[in-house]
Amino acid sequence: MAGSSAPFIIITSALVFYSIGVWSERFQGRLKVWHLVFFWLGLVCDTWGTGLMMEMAGGLTFDVHGITGVIAIVLMLIHAVWATVVLARKDERWIKDFHKLSVIVWLIWLIPYSSPMVLRMVVR
Repeated sequence: MAGSSAPFIIITSALVFYSIGVWSERFQGRLKVWHLVFFWLGLVCDTWGTGLMMEMAGGLTFDVHGITGVIAIVLMLIHAVWATVVLARKDERWIKDFHKLSVIVWLIWLIPYSSPMVLRMVVR
């Protein structure tokens, strides 16, 4: 996957995995282990794809996309770790309410995912 389309395929895989995890958890109203698997898969793909994009760009860009991208990865990591802790502790209140945090992190993650597309539409 060394071609120029690889990062975009991997980042889109992150969107698919993370969205499945977040929205199925939201609709089911309860955090489950398989949701956690999708959170981690989304994080791995996002981090991998971002690394490939950074190589293509010659490093981190200090613009809306670059800065929000770093913030999103950090939030995804915190989200996945916290979900792991919640499930390990078997805290029923958090298991039922975790989707509130998930949706917020997912919405923030959409900023760096969609910003290149939005900026291209605005700049044209």
